[in-house]
Amino acid sequence: MDLTDNIKNLDNLNAYKTRVQYLKGETIFKQGAFAPYVMYVVEGLVKVYLQTGIDKNMSISVASEGEFLAFSSVFGEPVHTYSAQAISNTQICMIEKESLKKILLDNPEFALKITSQNYQNERHLFEVIKNISYKQMRGKLASALLYLGQEEFLKQNIFEFLTRQDIADFASISAESAIKFLKEFEKENIITLNGKNIIVDDAAQLLNISKNG
Repeated sequence: MDLTDNIKNLDNLNAYKTRVQYLKGETIFKQGAFAPYVMYVVEGLVKVYLQTGIDKNMSISVASEGEFLAFSSVFGEPVHTYSAQAISNTQICMIEKESLKKILLDNPEFALKITSQNYQNERHLFEVIKNISYKQMRGKLASALLYLGQEEFLKQNIFEFLTRQDIADFASISAESAIKFLKEFEKENIITLNGKNIIVDDAAQLLNISKNG
């Protein structure tokens, strides 16, 4: 859901927001750091991930244009519960959380749209948990490819910005396993590998592997 027009039209918010440009690979915020702002993605792609140990990350989702980051800070969460990194060159609107909270209370229609968006994000988190807990590695990778292969991400050529390690992190498997199963999927005519780009040729089969994996 794109809320960009809503953000632009909220005149009362103009004094409490500022835009910041992040280059590909830059950290937007880190897990455990103080969360003074809510972040709104104006353009670009952002990787949302958990730091699970030294040099160990678990990628959760991708935030694109029209999505909020660190939204829980509006409801009193003092620190970031996850980390965020720019996958591509990204423009972020930083909004003072108390000001946004007041805007939400005064604009119920706008608040409902944001609530709907966050509900979709919550559903995805349940899928991530299920993916990690119950699926074999092929199923995990299939689920990751289906998620990353959504039209809104493909429009921004997401695979061109992701390494094989990045894809492995979204599947919660090793990079070696990701490379192995990507080659298997290609041999089975499920996907086509073209450099860094991944083209899904048989989404139905990939979905079947995801469900039964």
